[in-house]
Amino acid sequence: MIEERQSAVGSRQSGAAVTGGAIRSYRDLRVWQLSIELTVDCYTATKEFPGSETYGLTSQIRRSATSISANIAEGYGRDNRGSYLQFLRIAQGSLKELETHLIVAHRLGYLDQRSEQGLLAGAEDVGKMLRALIRSLEKAAS
Repeated sequence: MIEERQSAVGSRQSGAAVTGGAIRSYRDLRVWQLSIELTVDCYTATKEFPGSETYGLTSQIRRSATSISANIAEGYGRDNRGSYLQFLRIAQGSLKELETHLIVAHRLGYLDQRSEQGLLAGAEDVGKMLRALIRSLEKAAS
């Protein structure tokens, strides 16, 4: 599970994954890196779900988790800030979808409380970073 709490999108000044480093790619964004870790954790957690959920919650959890990092990357690759912000907001929506699926999985007994809380904490970290990135892009535009 995601153990380490991280700040915003990287260093507060540069937003880079490595303090003082320049952002050359979406892969340099901490928010993207942490969303990948969350996705891997979700895949690991859903391996033990019942086979009857393969096309249900297992698929929904995996797809919504993967969608977060994919939308961050796609938005980064767009030509303008407005499109980037739109994709970051879509990533936020996927994050909320993931949280909902995790809560349902716990209530159905597919995730124990410790796993649910760990995944939700990871989702909260990603959400904070997404909000910080969105705010910084909006502020830079005004």
